[in-house]
Amino acid sequence: MAKRHYIPVTADVPGAASEGNCALIRKVIRTALAAEEVHFPCEVDVLLTSDAGIHVINREMRDVDRPTDVLSFPEFDLAPGELPGEEDADPGTGLVPLGDMVISMERVAAQAKEYGHSNRRELAYLVVHSVLHLLGYDHLDEGPEKQQMRAREEAILSELGIGR
Repeated sequence: MAKRHYIPVTADVPGAASEGNCALIRKVIRTALAAEEVHFPCEVDVLLTSDAGIHVINREMRDVDRPTDVLSFPEFDLAPGELPGEEDADPGTGLVPLGDMVISMERVAAQAKEYGHSNRRELAYLVVHSVLHLLGYDHLDEGPEKQQMRAREEAILSELGIGR
């Protein structure tokens, strides 16, 4: 049997890494990876934190002095549709390390309320968004790159049965 993806989820806020949240995050990541044709075993590390926690990370890692909803730290500099190879796997684990994501659970709740949908839908959206960043997608402009990323996000969420 082939190795599965390794997706450790940790939290520095009480209750964030509930069984339900962890199961959703892992399912969303696995679905997004399959949709992007990542068929080799890989690792994605997830940290669930507060606005204060993500603010510190944003300031230290990106020199942006404010909280945000999600941060993605890709291991590889990829273009959309480009994948690392199995040769990029960690020799000790056999897993390709795709990178890390950090999610503010306070932003999840606030944005779910703002957009009029569930926390579950917002968390799933941010996880898909982050996985796509780990795989080289970006949205710095309002042009084709952003449209491509949004289309992939919606397709993956639809595959999960998570609509607006």
